[in-house]
Amino acid sequence: MPRTAHPRPRLVEVSAARPEPPPADAGRTPRNLYARAHEAIEACLVTCELQPGRHLATQELRDLVQLGRTPVHQAVTRLAEDTLLRVHPRRGLQVAPIDLARERALLRLRRDMERFVIRLAAEKSGSSHRNQMLHIKRHLRENQAGMTIDAFNVIDRRLDRLFLAAAGEPFVENTLRPLHTIFRRIGWLYHSKVASGSSVTKTVDVHLALIDAVANCHVEQALRASDELIGFVDSMFDVLEREIDPVLLDCSLGDFDGL
Repeated sequence: MPRTAHPRPRLVEVSAARPEPPPADAGRTPRNLYARAHEAIEACLVTCELQPGRHLATQELRDLVQLGRTPVHQAVTRLAEDTLLRVHPRRGLQVAPIDLARERALLRLRRDMERFVIRLAAEKSGSSHRNQMLHIKRHLRENQAGMTIDAFNVIDRRLDRLFLAAAGEPFVENTLRPLHTIFRRIGWLYHSKVASGSSVTKTVDVHLALIDAVANCHVEQALRASDELIGFVDSMFDVLEREIDPVLLDCSLGDFDGL
């Protein structure tokens, strides 16, 4: 019997095919989007743009940071675990009011954890870490005179991350990071909302002493500088307790102004 002729398969020249264009959100991984949402909301908490005591919906946070539901939900969950936000089922979110007595007590925890991190950073920091510390030190010194608390807080956040990286012990990061946020907000209130705290000179000075000691691997000097920084933060509470408007610590108290 004669063979049946089959049509030859058509060859596709793969090399000539045009590659698919990358998706519009290339590089916007879920982790990166969560980090962006967390950082943006955290910044609004530090500057009290999100006022302590304020009630709001998740959609308001999404509109504020211009990010989607999932990363904002993840950030809210983390900030609630850090006691900076409260989640009320069926009633939305609340920015946790500031309790000065509680936060002053937490400063003792920060002191001990900070000493642990600073000791490790002074003992273990590599040349790259030390170079970055000295770069921050020069920037602070050169810009100290006209520096605002908002500009300082950007540098302070970077410095906190740098000390943690130099210490090389990730176990403490998840506990110390929210403490840094809490006390960065205390510093913002002190420098922005009470007359005696208007200058950031002392804040910059205590950080310069700490950077210098860690960058030069002087462990005992670094520990003393860390204690001095914590002592200065502790002194802020005396001023805030005397002078701060209670509504700035819990905006819901403003509802009773007319009573």
